[in-house]
Amino acid sequence: AHLAGRVAEQLELDSLSLTKEIESKYFMDSVNLNREELLSLFLPNSYEMYWNISAAEFCQRMQRENDLFWNENRESKRKRLNMSRAEVITLAAIVNEESRKVDERPRVAGVYLNRLRRGMKLQADPTVKYAASQTEKYSGLIIKRVLNKHLKINSPYNTYKFYGLPPGLISMPSIQAIDAVLNFEEHDYFFFADDPENPGKHTFTKTLSEHKKNARKLHRYLNKKGIKR
Repeated sequence: AHLAGRVAEQLELDSLSLTKEIESKYFMDSVNLNREELLSLFLPNSYEMYWNISAAEFCQRMQRENDLFWNENRESKRKRLNMSRAEVITLAAIVNEESRKVDERPRVAGVYLNRLRRGMKLQADPTVKYAASQTEKYSGLIIKRVLNKHLKINSPYNTYKFYGLPPGLISMPSIQAIDAVLNFEEHDYFFFADDPENPGKHTFTKTLSEHKKNARKLHRYLNKKGIKR
């Protein structure tokens, strides 16, 4: 609905009609995506199109643009990951929210891919925040600090509670974040935490014991700053 609203602002399209077209069984079957995966088809980019384009034509155009984006190079890397396009973009959305540092994103992606391959839970804070935002209790609230009570939220998007990727996107990832997943950094890191001494960056570790030390350091920093929630 949010996507349809943004598109309707730029084109002579009714957001309700566009939402119905996007979520129609015909369109979902044509792109082979379920309702939760649909957002992965719409890539953030600049497109030239007629202002009076119809909802059906818009969806067809987005499908063509998606196929163009997944060129031979990207498809080769996707297949190496043994992931679908929707899964790559779902992970990219998490990576995008975890790090605003473009040069750090391939390393973050590598951590999550290591965890998936090892059969570990992703335990990604952005998914918990998203799960919380979908509840009446936390709707409209900004969660700055993930607490134990948030980790108990019963949602398939809560990767502290459920294994594997969430069923769909938690946000629209940037092209850079998608490419960061496809060009992930190969390493032995399984954990990372915000680095209070270098805002915006993370400290990466290989063991849980190392990670706990960094987590305690971060908690002390948050407490000092008075960030309680």
